[in-house]
Parts: sequence; C-alpha cells; structure tokens
Amino acid sequence: METRKLIIIGSGPAGFTAAIYAARANLQPVLFEGFMSGPSGGQLMTTTEVENYPGFPKGVSGPDLMADFRAQAERFGTLILTEDVESVDLSQRPFLVKGSSTQMRAEALIISTGATAKRLEIEGAGDGEFWQKGVTACAVCDGAAPIFRNRPLFVIGGGDSAVEEAIFLTKYGSRVYIVHRRDQLRASKIMAERALKHPKIEMLWNSAIEKILGDQVVRRVVVKNVVTGSLEELDAGGVFFAIGHQPNTGFLRGQLETNQTGYLVVTPGTTYTSKEGVFAAGDVQDPTYRQAITAAGSGCMAALDAERWLTNMGIE
Repeated sequence: METRKLIIIGSGPAGFTAAIYAARANLQPVLFEGFMSGPSGGQLMTTTEVENYPGFPKGVSGPDLMADFRAQAERFGTLILTEDVESVDLSQRPFLVKGSSTQMRAEALIISTGATAKRLEIEGAGDGEFWQKGVTACAVCDGAAPIFRNRPLFVIGGGDSAVEEAIFLTKYGSRVYIVHRRDQLRASKIMAERALKHPKIEMLWNSAIEKILGDQVVRRVVVKNVVTGSLEELDAGGVFFAIGHQPNTGFLRGQLETNQTGYLVVTPGTTYTSKEGVFAAGDVQDPTYRQAITAAGSGCMAALDAERWLTNMGIE
C-alpha cells in the first residue's frame, strides 16, 4: 500500500490552501476532495456571489473562486482524488486513510472537512428553491448583498449567534425579526438585552416560519404562532438560519479531541490536534469566525505546521 508524506482530507479554502503550500514545499500531497459527502469546494459552492474575499473588488462567484483554488493546487503537483474518506485509523503511524475507492497511508494528516450549517425543513428554503436566493445561513457572508438592503429580514434562532446575526443585519435591512419558537431567548443575558433594546429588531415569540414565498428571490414569509396555530404572511427580503453548525467529523469516529459542540480542538495558535501528526484547518476547528479568508489562513498554517513536524521527525 502506498505511503504518502501528507494527505489532506477535505477541500474548500482550507484544504486547497494547505495543498498549495504543501505542494510548493515538495511534500507531494494527496487531497481527498469529497464526492457524495458534499461538493468539492465546501460551502462556497452554494454561494452565488462572494464580495468580501480580498483581491476581488467586483466580487466573484463561490464556485469560480474554488475552481481557481483547485487549479492552483493542481498546478503545483497536488494529487486530487474525487472521492470521500470513509474512515481513518489513527492508532498507529503511518495513518491509514480509507477512501470510497482508494486506500493510502500517510505520515501526516490535515483535516479540513469543514462544518455544515444546520437548516430547517421549511417549504421554500431548500436547494432548488430559495436557498442562496434570499435564504442563507451566514449573515456576515451574505448580509451586505443588494437583495437584502432596506428589506425586512428574518433570523431563525434564539441563541447568541441569532442575536449577533440580527444585530449585524440591522446595518442593511429595514427591519430585522428574530423568529423563535419559545417565549424567551436562549442567548446570554447581555446579548438578549441588546436584541430587546435595539430599535430595528422585533421579536416574534412562540413563532416559526412555515413557508417562504417569492419569484426569483424571497418576497414573503408565512409565520405560524406555535401556541395559537394562527398564520400571518409578512413581506420579507431574506431569511437567515442561525441555529448552529455541525462539524464534519463523523468519519473520525471519536479518535480526536473535540469541544462540546463537536469542533476539533487544536493547540491555541497552531493547527496541532490531540494526535501527533494530525492537523486541523478551516471550519472543522473554528466555531467562531467561519469565513473563507480565515479558513484559507488556517490551511496555510496547517501546511507549515505539517512541514515542520515532518522535518523534525526526519521525514524528508
């Protein structure tokens, strides 16, 4: 069985950046970009317009940006395998990586499998409906888009993330509604007070969005009061899920330390995980920022950490 110095699991800004740096360092990396588990390129593949990635003053589509990342990784010699990693064995090194059709061993691993935004099954919110046409799961990524400006915006959730996103969106929307199934927020006291006192935020207590309506983009939402069962149709320019993310770590089967919400734990200031020789980059280890630029930066860090670790281990 072939043994490689470095295998990168996962694509997207983190994985592809790690591959670019590792390939230029002559580590001859192999990158499993995924297939059935999600599109190569990660969450940006479902983003129509990226306006906050440096170097693109006119914006760039998510798929185009990721295509350029991928091409650059290939240019420097990264072997990209379009298949999923089904399992890894970290009990001994070289580590065993089992893909859907390929098995390899690796002296070092970089995990960059990202995190998937949690979404609710709401009529109109799915792929092929209004997802990325007014329905999104990242206010910071998408909130400044023209379709949301001076329009009523709806945030689904009741925790700190929902409040933070709602406050952020007040800079763009005419009004921001926080839709929560309960009669009080789960957010911390200070965050809840900020939401309740904000002049542009309105709470829709004991409520859920039942349906999303529109033409090419979101135009209206149907809100249901979960206590009385009454329905109300309201104008809307956008719907934002703020109910958390799920790190894509199932294939690891608990072999690396995670925090309470499932994100991989790394040594602060580095990409070192709890297992020597295994590094993590991107959203899979980042519950805070979750941006393309921070993912790319941590991908660079992971490649440099892996290169130095391999050198210290005498693996040239």
